[in-house]
Amino acid sequence: MKTRSRQKRAAALKYEPKLDNAPKVIAKGKGKVAEKIIEIAKEHNIYIHNDPDLIEVLSQLDLSEEIPPELYVVVAELLAFVYSLSSGKKLQ
Repeated sequence: MKTRSRQKRAAALKYEPKLDNAPKVIAKGKGKVAEKIIEIAKEHNIYIHNDPDLIEVLSQLDLSEEIPPELYVVVAELLAFVYSLSSGKKLQ
């Protein structure tokens, strides 16, 4: 019996501190859409984080919806990590 593998899922967040109250979901999808989101992120050297629990919550949000307060800490930790990786690099 062949078991069907679970479809890949992805979501993209955007956060502009001067404009946004919290990060927003700007893309999400599964299967080929998820693969395209990941491909675009790689092309633009955007950090990719693999967290099945986080994607589970993010995939339930609508596009342009801010993340819920329950995710502030985990997303803030990710943003801090990404900023630490890019220190010394010119941010666009």
